[in-house]
Amino acid sequence: MKAIHKILVVDDEDDVAQLIRQKFRRQIREQEYEFVFAQNGKEALARLEEHPDIEVVFSDINMPEMDGLVLLQKIDETHPLLKTVIISAYGDMVNIRTAMNRGAFDFITKPLDFGDLEQTLQKTLKFSQQLKETIQAVQENNILKMYVDDSVLRFMCGQEFESALGKNETIEATIVFMDICGFTAISEREPPDVVVRLLNKYFDLMVKAIIAEGGAVDKFMGDAVLAVFKNDDHLARALRAGIAVNTAIQSMKDTLSGEQTFLPKLSIGINTGEVISGNIGSDTLRRFDFTVIGDAVNTAQRLQSIALPGQILITEETRGKAGDRFRYQKVGEVTLKNKTNAVVVWEVVG
Repeated sequence: MKAIHKILVVDDEDDVAQLIRQKFRRQIREQEYEFVFAQNGKEALARLEEHPDIEVVFSDINMPEMDGLVLLQKIDETHPLLKTVIISAYGDMVNIRTAMNRGAFDFITKPLDFGDLEQTLQKTLKFSQQLKETIQAVQENNILKMYVDDSVLRFMCGQEFESALGKNETIEATIVFMDICGFTAISEREPPDVVVRLLNKYFDLMVKAIIAEGGAVDKFMGDAVLAVFKNDDHLARALRAGIAVNTAIQSMKDTLSGEQTFLPKLSIGINTGEVISGNIGSDTLRRFDFTVIGDAVNTAQRLQSIALPGQILITEETRGKAGDRFRYQKVGEVTLKNKTNAVVVWEVVG
């Protein structure tokens, strides 16, 4: 489902809200845009608290109680990722320059040209989305966070980046645990170079399948991988990735020392639900992982732990959410660690 872009318009003229609703009635009806209105800066700050998912602010300068320039400063302090476009009279260049110096993303003039307004809105939304995607990519790159000092990150990326790194949220996601069956025994008897070469080879195959379906590798854990799928159709994409990597790895054959043959197989657990996403670690070690935690994560790991080589296991609840796009085989009731009641488990077979 396409996300609705939420925009805050701050103007003390009563007809501005009516004009915007009229000019953007198609986009509002089709749930492309949702507009929130405020009549001054003080009211705008309250609206931002009520609607934390607002992406762009359009603000007049001259307003009672709190004008647009003060509002701009407050937004920069409390919502550093939020982009503000200033609306002002054509000749008010001094205030426009002040606004731009305080961090305004752009400005448009009155009387409003709605063609220019929509183009500016689309440009600002695009920039905001690109900024969020960039921050998310860095959040998921644990190596950068592990080795780069926070002061360097602040110098490189500024306050917006620092603020975003500390963002913790509850999200809907699908969690995938993949474990290489029997690899512990190999690591105990094979030379280190052989162990690392094979492990990296299998991990690379798993990572390619995850990325191909828009997932992210959360972490490598011994000979297992934890992956997270978010946003639209995350469950179906996770299941497709699991099927793809399971099929690919079963076609592999590797020769160990002593001419022994190893036929790798995976045990996979997949679960979907609400998780907490955040930057978790130790200030003392200066080491953090941007990771996910919660019951959905624990259940995926426990499903993997009972899966046989070559199996992909899901719960009955997850099977219901996935629908008929996949083929399943009922395994039956099983007892999972720390679960009071037995859980009905299904195998994904195609």
